[in-house]
Amino acid sequence: MDTSDSTTEPGAQGPTEDSAQRRRRGRRRWAMDTRPLRRPAYRRLWTSTTVTAVGSQLTAVAVPQQIYGITGSSAWVGTASLAGLVPLVVFALWGGAVADAVDRRKLLLITNTGIAVTSLLFWLQAVTGLESVAALMLLLALQQAFWGLNAPARSASIARLVPEEELPAANALGSTVMQTGQVVGPLLAGVLIPVVGLPELYLLDALALCVTVWAVHRLPPLPPLSGAGRRRAGLREVVAGFRYIAGHTVVLLSFLADIVAMVLGMPRALFPELAAQTYAPYGEGLALGLLYAAIPIGAVLGGLFSGTFSRARGHGWMVIGAVVVWGAAIAGCGLSGSLWLAVAFLAVAGVADMVSMVFRGAILLSAATDEMRGRMQGVFTVVVAGGPRLADVLHGTAGSAFGPRAAVTGGGLLVVAVMLALAFAAPALRRYRV
Repeated sequence: MDTSDSTTEPGAQGPTEDSAQRRRRGRRRWAMDTRPLRRPAYRRLWTSTTVTAVGSQLTAVAVPQQIYGITGSSAWVGTASLAGLVPLVVFALWGGAVADAVDRRKLLLITNTGIAVTSLLFWLQAVTGLESVAALMLLLALQQAFWGLNAPARSASIARLVPEEELPAANALGSTVMQTGQVVGPLLAGVLIPVVGLPELYLLDALALCVTVWAVHRLPPLPPLSGAGRRRAGLREVVAGFRYIAGHTVVLLSFLADIVAMVLGMPRALFPELAAQTYAPYGEGLALGLLYAAIPIGAVLGGLFSGTFSRARGHGWMVIGAVVVWGAAIAGCGLSGSLWLAVAFLAVAGVADMVSMVFRGAILLSAATDEMRGRMQGVFTVVVAGGPRLADVLHGTAGSAFGPRAAVTGGGLLVVAVMLALAFAAPALRRYRV
């Protein structure tokens, strides 16, 4: 009897343990793919990104709020946005060339320190009551210049910290915290302004950036792989980056895919009109908030479940499919007379945008050589920053001519048509696999 019991007990436990292991493996397959976080160097870079994602949004809310408080004019707020865009574009392109010529860790240390000092200057002008729009615009331009120098080096460093097969997972982790910051940061700023005041938002951002500087300081050296590296990072090197893009079809198509999706299919300029007219019965304020929040929330959800797609090896097909789904979802939003249905379509578009972003980033990091990665990320930064702004002009004009819903629907359908035409005409993207 005792012998029988001792032999059946292990057998009875075995299937239970196997079942539990299968369930854990199943959860890992669809939940966020966190493999890159096992690598200390990437974990430090990701930590710095997480802190920056939330902290930078505090300043992003505080600056326009302060300018509007001084002037009472939305036109000045818009002008300040343009003052930040120009240095971002210029220094992102140049910063990509610099990132290919120097130790990227040192460049990240310098630029993150510069951003932190700029945040302190924002706090100083606010706490002293300077009330100068010119000073705010100058500081904003300086901050965006540092950010333009920082972003290419940060993104290009990822390929040196994780193996190629984990690049989609690493991009998903980084993109998720950036999108989460765009949701949490403004909400946190809205809660903190009445409690601690506007100047303290700048100070909180500066203090958070100290954590970023510390995390970057802990990274290993990231010098050019070619040894001493190039000593130049001027216009000739920037132009060489564009020549490289033109000569590498897959890299060029990854940029075109983003331009198609963002320029033709980003309808945010029409959200105020849709909220005021189409969805007015739901409450204009509620409708506007939901429309603006839906895409970032969808992107965050896509990141949280990145295990469902991050292991895919057909990166080209993933980009094509994601852009087509984005366009179809945007068209569905335009056709929706119900606010909740429109928000659901925009959330689906956000998931598709996350997938597209993850695999476009992976293509840029894997298809480009290390000596060109900084410049590729510089162009990527410009495309990401500039595409939605071009879309604002295009959709605003189309909305005035054809009505907001027709403009949204037409833009989404154009994305689907143009992306499928690109995929058919250029097999290099379809065939690209890791």
